[in-house]
Amino acid sequence: MRARLSKSIFRKPSLFLASSCSLLLALVVAAVAVGCNSTVTTPATASSSPASASVMLSDPATCMAPGGPFAHVYVTVTDVKASVNGIAGDNDPSFVDLTPGLSTQPKQIDLLGQANNQCFLATLGSTQQLQPGNYQQIRIFLANNSATIANNACNGSANCVVLGDGSIHALQLSSESTTGIKIPSGQIASGGFNIAAGQTKDLDIDFNTCVSIVQEGNGQYRLKPVLHAGEVMTTSSSINGTVVDGATGNPINGQVLVALEQKDASGTDRIFMNTLTNATGGFVFCPLPTGTYDVVIVGASTAGVVYAPTVITGVSNGSTVSTVQLHAQPSAAAGPATLQGTVTSQNTATPAVATGIDLQLSALESASSSLIVTVPLLPNASQSSATLAISTASNTSCASGTDCGSYSIMMPAAAPYVGTYAASGATLTQSTLGAAYTIDGVAFVPSSGGVSDCSPNELKSTPVTPVAGTTLPVSTLAFTGCQ
Repeated sequence: MRARLSKSIFRKPSLFLASSCSLLLALVVAAVAVGCNSTVTTPATASSSPASASVMLSDPATCMAPGGPFAHVYVTVTDVKASVNGIAGDNDPSFVDLTPGLSTQPKQIDLLGQANNQCFLATLGSTQQLQPGNYQQIRIFLANNSATIANNACNGSANCVVLGDGSIHALQLSSESTTGIKIPSGQIASGGFNIAAGQTKDLDIDFNTCVSIVQEGNGQYRLKPVLHAGEVMTTSSSINGTVVDGATGNPINGQVLVALEQKDASGTDRIFMNTLTNATGGFVFCPLPTGTYDVVIVGASTAGVVYAPTVITGVSNGSTVSTVQLHAQPSAAAGPATLQGTVTSQNTATPAVATGIDLQLSALESASSSLIVTVPLLPNASQSSATLAISTASNTSCASGTDCGSYSIMMPAAAPYVGTYAASGATLTQSTLGAAYTIDGVAFVPSSGGVSDCSPNELKSTPVTPVAGTTLPVSTLAFTGCQ
């Protein structure tokens, strides 16, 4: 079963894992007029026919023990709110409470629990009146860890992780219990969730559960989520397929990671959600926001065979990606390429002073002259995430006046195979551009839940040509103007 809930940032030593969990808000809307503009939309006056909203959860547990470290991940949801004002601040009156019953009866949910055959884990609260509009900001609120929760599975804390050995650890929060986890318009498909008169729509909140769990240096686990959202349907809203070894036609004995990607404002494909294939090579994303996606696949076998990235473009909801053949890199026995680099950060003072930031690091590659994709990190015991997150901090190795953080990632050393989706199966051709990775770093305010930091807040390394079995340096990402 599938699931989602967004991206994250974390601190070394780190635990960064690939799984996701979805909140789905089924919005049944009354027949009322709608008005909107690019930033704020004004809901129509109340209708005599009430609109309503219900909230549900779904999940694919790629970080579940024994394959991953977690047996359970519990969060306690206290509220879900939405606003037509994309820049509304905390406690802005434009927020509509979609789940008012949760404030007095919060619901604790295991994000790695068993979903039903419609992809959902639970329903949050009862239906609630809602007016049409273009909702450009959503906030999810979690209970403070000291809150009293009925039938608490966390041994006293409202939110926790349970490791494979059965030990329970509180999941520390930042501002999730007071100001909520913010999903701005830039992280909502089409820039907002638009509900027209008389429509019935479903809203999915994508929260990569395990990717958002950070094991900090003090041994504590912290939630540092970045969320995405988009319209979905409760039925016929999936993308599925099968991945096999191109030489044998058999499922790969190892780990294969499949990512769904969409273009950001600059035209670069960014990972929207990801999952691992099962024992027979199958994968499914469900529920899935309406839209068209590119599918990017990487994998490695238990025998050490590394496969070239595979990219299939133009895949829409309800599609089956047929059987995808992965091709081993020419020097498969030599293993992956390892890219190592450093990130530094300092503030705006004169002279500049060291300051810490959270970072999301991605490996970008040109699949064609017109397509740049995010290539997921090779799934293995040391990097079971699609992207990497680190934090900079004071260290004797840092350059003067900076905080710093280092990273090391393993990537395929072969150019990607690329094809366009077809119902009969995509025809894959290896890119003539060759293999080359650019490490992309995006900076966030520490423990802010995704507030941008530094000027500029995104930096890219010089391209690196990977060599199988070789460790290669990456140019330093030096962030300035940070808080």
